[in-house]
Amino acid sequence: MQVPSTELNTRMARFRDRMDHTCPDWEVAAITEKINLYYFTGTIQDGLLLVPRNSDAVFWVRKSYERSITESQFPDIRPMASYRDAAAVMGPIKKPVYLELDFVSIAQYGRMQKHFSFTGPLGVDTQVAAVRSIKSPYEIALMEKAGKIHRHVLEDLVPDLLTEGIDEVSLASALYAVMVREGHQGIIRFGMFNEMLLGQIGFGTSSISPICVDTPGGISGMYPAVPMAGCRERKLTKDDLVVVDIGCGVEGYQTDKTMTYMFGNAIPDAAIDVHEQCVAVQDKVAALLKPGAIPSEIYTSIMNGLEPEFRKGFMGYGNNTVKFLGHGIGLWIDESPVIAQGFNEPLQERMVFAVEPKKGIKDIGLVGIENTFMVTPGGGRSLTGTHRGLMPVY
Repeated sequence: MQVPSTELNTRMARFRDRMDHTCPDWEVAAITEKINLYYFTGTIQDGLLLVPRNSDAVFWVRKSYERSITESQFPDIRPMASYRDAAAVMGPIKKPVYLELDFVSIAQYGRMQKHFSFTGPLGVDTQVAAVRSIKSPYEIALMEKAGKIHRHVLEDLVPDLLTEGIDEVSLASALYAVMVREGHQGIIRFGMFNEMLLGQIGFGTSSISPICVDTPGGISGMYPAVPMAGCRERKLTKDDLVVVDIGCGVEGYQTDKTMTYMFGNAIPDAAIDVHEQCVAVQDKVAALLKPGAIPSEIYTSIMNGLEPEFRKGFMGYGNNTVKFLGHGIGLWIDESPVIAQGFNEPLQERMVFAVEPKKGIKDIGLVGIENTFMVTPGGGRSLTGTHRGLMPVY
């Protein structure tokens, strides 16, 4: 399962090219965030990847050096006890160093600055995100595997897990076991330090409970200390809408998908109509996911085309709404770019987006849909199936 050396070499070359074009005076970039380290080196170890402009990159590993050698085909991996070891070889850095400002703590920055004596720092987060946003055929193949598992479990297997009286936590536990059995890696990852086992699973109005995550849906949670795992007291009853919004990963690469189920009886016709409008929005967005399209223009065009009444509470419930229609996805669930205002760089082929138009309905819950699409010249190609949601389970 090693990331091929050709893949690592290509990623590094693309990163250097991006830095040359956007930061023409750069001298050194330093990478420490674990998923970025995996992207560039093929291993998640505690270390420091130094990328000098005029010499080869070196991955300095604190722990575990032995494992990094076993797992990674990166060409230059060296052990270090602390940053002092890397600095003794690298020498002082005369210009500002480019760091992942979204992830480096002040304490970590202080230790690095102490040994390398650089000024600055400047941010490299945008450059790394831009490189990661365009998936290689190797990455797409892994996301396709994840998407097949995702589709099969949510469309074929979940209905058999829905039994009257089951609580949200028990359903999540049963679903987790099924996902792992089918090939899910057992964890999904987000930017900004967040990890989950699956995602958001809720019955009825649990799916629109306010939460701290920037997402259209919600979840009631067990208690304030664990607000993301579902509620043990919320039992599935007939007439419930069931919302399953989860990720699926294979070798680090993830897809995102939401399926809704009508348990026992259909939800009211008016709610079904809202759901179908959300599905229509997904289809319109997917059709626009072509090379050269501008994410902010897609967002504006779609939102301006919605009826004013439908826009009230769209992409959430009540005042708890989000200002995007989809987000990049890959090694993180929430990658860049985003289909939202402010994202003005043209799309490129093999970018991948989770498109999730949804709307909460009083006394019913969250309707809508989400699938993962790859940008192609013919528009977005779904990696997670084509089911329209609101699957009846009677």
